[in-house]
Amino acid sequence: MRSTWLAILGLISGLASPAIAADVTPLPVDPAPLPVVNDWRFQATFYGWLSGVQGDVGVRGIGPVSINVTPADAVKDLDGALMASFGATHENWMILTDFMWTKISQDGDIGGTGYGYDYSQTQITIQGLVGYQLPLGVTNLQLSATAGFRYQNLSADLSVGPNFLPISVGDSGTVQWIDPTVGLYAHYDFNDRWFVNALGDVGGFGVGSNLTWQAFGALGYNWSKTVSTSIGYRAIYEDYQSGGFVYDATQQGVFAGVGIHF
Repeated sequence: MRSTWLAILGLISGLASPAIAADVTPLPVDPAPLPVVNDWRFQATFYGWLSGVQGDVGVRGIGPVSINVTPADAVKDLDGALMASFGATHENWMILTDFMWTKISQDGDIGGTGYGYDYSQTQITIQGLVGYQLPLGVTNLQLSATAGFRYQNLSADLSVGPNFLPISVGDSGTVQWIDPTVGLYAHYDFNDRWFVNALGDVGGFGVGSNLTWQAFGALGYNWSKTVSTSIGYRAIYEDYQSGGFVYDATQQGVFAGVGIHF
């Protein structure tokens, strides 16, 4: 009898064991780590700006005189230039910086007065802005509202004298100022090769200059995922007056650039 009960208990244990095992939930397996996605995109651009300067300039009470260095004259009057920009985008945000160093010189007559002038300037312009893309919902168009600054460092040398005498009165000086700016930046892709960029801003508001504005537009072509070229037109206006220094002028002309994307 004892052996019979042991046999029955063994049979019950054998039948119950698979059912118990089936109810046991296996331990979770850690999923493979997700790859880190870096969606920052960068662009370094090296460009040349064939720009002229038109407007009124005065140095420490001498002048102002009207100068007119046209883009066509820029090759003759340009003494040197260095220009580059760097930009980055991340989701709806963009950052853009720009550096320009130019040196020009010109001499001429002060119309109908019998006096002439000799003028030269070295200018450093540094710009920076942050933009946020507006939710337009238009295919292939990105339009961003921007806020930033434009820093100007201007060294000028101006002399004025009668054309019939070898004498002149002149002076030189250096001024610098920084302007807040607000504006819009747009980028439109016609297809995967052709695109258009445009930027407009306004600023100054009496903080640095009385008024400044900028406008440029460019047509570009993507040669590959890493190289693009562009050609366009750019203008920057500054109305700055302080301590006898007057710079009420527009710098404008054609530019061409090569962009490196990474």
